[in-house]
Amino acid sequence: MVYNFFKIDVETYSGYKGAERPVAFTWKKRRIECKVIEDRWYGENHEYFKITGGDGRTYILRYDRKKDIWEIKNIGSSK
Repeated sequence: MVYNFFKIDVETYSGYKGAERPVAFTWKKRRIECKVIEDRWYGENHEYFKITGGDGRTYILRYDRKKDIWEIKNIGSSK
C-alpha cells in the first residue's frame, strides 16, 4: 500500500533526543493538538507516529531524521 504524505509544521517535545515526539501540528491552516499517541514505530529513515488529534481524527505523522522534515497522512475521520 502506498501512502501520500504531505509536509507539515510540527511542535515537538524535545527531550534528550531532540525532537522526541509531536505535541501539535498545523494541517490545512489549523493547529491540532496530539491528544494520544496510539502507536510509534521506526523505519530505516523515518520515525512514525499514529496520533489521535484534538479534533478526534486519526493521523499518521512521520519524521525524516536525516532531512529534519515532518509529514502527515490523514487516515481516519472523527469518532
